[in-house]
Amino acid sequence: MFYELITILGPTASGKTSFAAALANHLDTEIISADSRQVYRRMDIGTGKDLDDYRINGVAIPYHLIDICEPGTKYNVFEYQHDFFRIYRQIKEKGKLPILCGGTGLYLESVLKGYRLLDVPHNPTLRESLKDKSLSELETILSSFKPLHNSTDVDNAQRAIRAIEIEVYNQQYGETIVTEVTPPLSLIIGIRIDREARRKKISERLQHRLENGMLDEVRTLLLSGIPPKDLIYYGLEYKFVTQYLIGDSTYTEMLSQLEIAIHQFAKRQMTWFRGMERRGFTIHWIDASVPLAEKIEKALHYLNI
Repeated sequence: MFYELITILGPTASGKTSFAAALANHLDTEIISADSRQVYRRMDIGTGKDLDDYRINGVAIPYHLIDICEPGTKYNVFEYQHDFFRIYRQIKEKGKLPILCGGTGLYLESVLKGYRLLDVPHNPTLRESLKDKSLSELETILSSFKPLHNSTDVDNAQRAIRAIEIEVYNQQYGETIVTEVTPPLSLIIGIRIDREARRKKISERLQHRLENGMLDEVRTLLLSGIPPKDLIYYGLEYKFVTQYLIGDSTYTEMLSQLEIAIHQFAKRQMTWFRGMERRGFTIHWIDASVPLAEKIEKALHYLNI
């Protein structure tokens, strides 16, 4: 089978980026990120950019769609798909096989299924009617729709309201997502990590980030003039650390709530990937514990190289 793309996906803390970089080094190619938060500049520790992963034996692996937006903006799947295909074509013109790597489910599917995406406008009336509802209430409303949004990222009220806004638009004007373009034929490799190993790694990584500047990173973003609500919008580390820094929670509460939220996020990512398989995608799973050289060997086997 002639593949036009390699996709490497997996939940947070699975080690997918280091594997993608090693494979890119072996194949002399470039990586396109599929991470909804790593697009933002100066949001490094909290998003887990780990840019050192893109250096293999002193060789810098070219990567794309990281550090392309300013914090406070709201980059979306409509923009992502456009940017992906622009970069994808550039890499293909060099005669290389691009590697797509990330864990944001809708970003991945927007590429792999070739969605035609319309930029849904804001609905001020709807937003006003939803502004005082709790996240739990918003999730209940959202569950009444056939979800086309990335539910893995709906971890705060702003994101939930935006998701409802999209679904209401769908009902009024027809689906905003339809298959139109021919997607690239992709080999999809998933990195699967044992649940307990994943939980342990997430907890250790969170502690390391807190000890190595994550609070200062968020504090600096706030001091630069980014409103707290805009950082809270990004969820996970930025949500809970911001709430702590503005006095809405204690350090202990922040740590406990954030750790739980990251574990839940990883679980939702795996739920999304299993859904992809039900929707017809073939994912070749490799256990995270497999040595890196063996992972590469398996990938080359799938590619028939």
